[in-house]
Amino acid sequence: MKASRDKGSSRRDFVRQLLGAGGCLPLAQLAFALPRAQAEQKGAARVPGVDTLSAEDHQFLNDLEKTNFQFFWEQANPKTGLVKDRCNARTSTDGGIVGSIAATGFGLTALCIGDKRGFVPRAWAQERVVTTLRALWGKLPNHRGFFYHWANINTGERVWDAEVSSVDTTILLCGVLACREYFQDAEVDGLAGAIFDRVEWTWLSEDTALLPHGWTPEIGFLPYRWDNYSELMMMYLLGLGSTSYPLRDETWTAWKRLKFEYDGLRYIGSFAPLFVHQYSQAWFDFRRKRDKYADYFQNSITATDVHRRFCLELGKQFPTYSDDLWGITASDSPNGYVIWGGPPAVGPIDGTVAPSAAGGSLAFLPQPVMRVLRTIKDHYPFAWTKYGFVNAFNPLTSWYDTDVIGIDTGITMLMAENVRSGFVWNTFMKSPEARRGMERAGFKRY
Repeated sequence: MKASRDKGSSRRDFVRQLLGAGGCLPLAQLAFALPRAQAEQKGAARVPGVDTLSAEDHQFLNDLEKTNFQFFWEQANPKTGLVKDRCNARTSTDGGIVGSIAATGFGLTALCIGDKRGFVPRAWAQERVVTTLRALWGKLPNHRGFFYHWANINTGERVWDAEVSSVDTTILLCGVLACREYFQDAEVDGLAGAIFDRVEWTWLSEDTALLPHGWTPEIGFLPYRWDNYSELMMMYLLGLGSTSYPLRDETWTAWKRLKFEYDGLRYIGSFAPLFVHQYSQAWFDFRRKRDKYADYFQNSITATDVHRRFCLELGKQFPTYSDDLWGITASDSPNGYVIWGGPPAVGPIDGTVAPSAAGGSLAFLPQPVMRVLRTIKDHYPFAWTKYGFVNAFNPLTSWYDTDVIGIDTGITMLMAENVRSGFVWNTFMKSPEARRGMERAGFKRY
């Protein structure tokens, strides 16, 4: 995590800046417009399933998941269960102590997958889950149930003057609920329920329908609100699903759903990287469902295909971008951590590839993404590590990151499992909180 992340920044800090200056962002040199009327997606939702993958695809993804799992197993403190934000995958002596509660949420879900796929004995996985939940309940500082973004993996103490983060707590809670539904253990059930029910969503929404990004004891609420389509969907849905401190119904309709058009394709989006279309859909199953605004699964399919086409057009400037190699999202770069993507073009795009941009989209475009992941693994061996793909690399300059980042490794692993079996969706959606949230938001099957 080069300079910016070393100071405790996150991709959300950068996105805040971008959203705050949205009117000043450079547009791509391609057709881009905001249609005046809401666009309806055409055709039936494309639903991934095992029939979209060959036996070779399944083996490739199994190997990828297994290496991803090793990150969450080895780079967590076994006494607290907290997962490192990132680590240097080129060395066996990474001494970092900064944990991420979001990475820990991915890590809890990874333990479910690890047991299902036989990557670790069930007793070990369940023991790690219990250890983590005990630490979350009794050890980690929290404010009204929300956790600090960054924590010392050894002690649980806040680091980097981190904010109490609404979205990172949400990602953690998704992992907590997934473990409760999967392991069916009395202690896991009790701890998970207590951790979730402690979260005071009504505190976040006391005087607003738009939830704030976070809070610190030094300055109070951060000035930024979750007001545009992004990974916010998971947060609003869990808040609506709470029985102890439920959000009001109007919070679901309060945030903006901006309409974009690119190369004849219309979709809801943001002036933000590709990951905003992925994170909520790692756990919440939006397939064959819609609220009064959209089919968000189909919307993410469209947005991913738009990004692929955007990268192909960028291939005129950066010739390594092609149908076999595309994907730009928030990631490391030779000059530090960068928020980039498009369309419209965001950040100083320089030909860098972030494997999680494609990996996190496996459930949306299975075969185009498989082609990219195989290309990286087969033709760019320095982009592969014991934990899977490095966070980013630039084939034009032969720069390869040394690090893997927990949330990017996590989104790749979870979406790999979802496209193979739907396991994370099927497990998480058993939770009453998830189902209640979607019902209150007005989702209907079709």
